[in-house]
Amino acid sequence: MQLPPFRKPNKSRAQNMRAIRSTGNQTTEKRLMSLLNSCKLKGWQLQPVDIPGKPDLFARRKRVAVFVDGCFWHGCHSCGHIPKRNAAYWRAKILRNRRRDVRISRLLRAHGYSVIRIRECQLRLKPDRSVERIKRALRVPRPRRMPRG
Repeated sequence: MQLPPFRKPNKSRAQNMRAIRSTGNQTTEKRLMSLLNSCKLKGWQLQPVDIPGKPDLFARRKRVAVFVDGCFWHGCHSCGHIPKRNAAYWRAKILRNRRRDVRISRLLRAHGYSVIRIRECQLRLKPDRSVERIKRALRVPRPRRMPRG
């Protein structure tokens, strides 16, 4: 199926979207951080700006980048959905997000990072499995190269 081309929002819509400030929407990331702290896994940085893709959690010394992907924004196959209103736009938007996720993950792996992507629903339904994936990644030694973001 061919998706419609992405059109940038008009000037007033773009200004409105920029004016909306995010406040406290990191509950999923904070929940994961709490789980890691309870397992005595410390040394995490929340959303570093100098790493490509801006991972939600980052262990600089161990070179592990963790992304917590929202089911709606990243197109979860089990619980994500496409709104009925303006469906073509949302399909294209989610597809772009997924392609960006793949591109960023490949870039980080090429620079020696371990990349873990956890879906919001996975963290909610099976938190122990998510923490175990992170523990495994922390045990793998990584080379010391930094990508330019």
